[in-house]
Amino acid sequence: MKTAFITGATSGIGYATAKLLGTNGYRIIAAGRRAERLNQLKSELQSHTEVYSMQFDVRDKASVFNAVNFLPDDWKNIDLLINNAGNAHGLASIQNGDLDDWEVMLDINVKGLLYVSKAVLPHMIARKSGHIINIGSIAGREVYPQGNVYCASKHAVDALNSAMRMDLLEHNIKVSQIAPGLVETEFSLVRFKGDAEKSQKVYEGFDALQAEDIAELILFIATRPAHVNLADALILPTAQAASKMVRKES
Repeated sequence: MKTAFITGATSGIGYATAKLLGTNGYRIIAAGRRAERLNQLKSELQSHTEVYSMQFDVRDKASVFNAVNFLPDDWKNIDLLINNAGNAHGLASIQNGDLDDWEVMLDINVKGLLYVSKAVLPHMIARKSGHIINIGSIAGREVYPQGNVYCASKHAVDALNSAMRMDLLEHNIKVSQIAPGLVETEFSLVRFKGDAEKSQKVYEGFDALQAEDIAELILFIATRPAHVNLADALILPTAQAASKMVRKES
């Protein structure tokens, strides 16, 4: 049975992916900050597969490396790493941006991805086998007003995805990216700092992608034959053509 390591597994895309992979032949290492959500996920999946949960924040370098280094021996052979943890904090012009928001986005979206990858890769390299799927964003392909630092962080994910694929080619490790458009998760609730009314308006008037849609694409990419790497996938709701171009029903 293959082992999948999923960051940001306590909500949204990560949670949906853990459930889908767990019912499709994968053991799950679920990482996240919220213990109660990790316990809930474990209870939902324990009748289908084995689950090993780890509570840490990807921003905390020491916690990341301690968690991975102290995995039990029978959990260290990770076949699939899904770098899903990420967020947007605030929506403001560059001159009015909050420095704390900038720090959080860069620490989670960029440095967190690097920390987790760096911790997991030695085991994949030793086995000459593995697959990393990075969750990027349409914001890594284009920019939009007031999205400055978030877009920059996702452009970094896009660049890292390509660079990782080059660096790891000799080690037979696949590297893929999924870049979603609008997905109806806690994303906007976090961006608007808990303002449910503002968050809900983002998804009104059209059918947004759901976390399960991204999970299905992750499963598809992860289960291609050994000689196939679906390296980069942009996925949008039908009603979206660009970051700020969405057809809404009146």
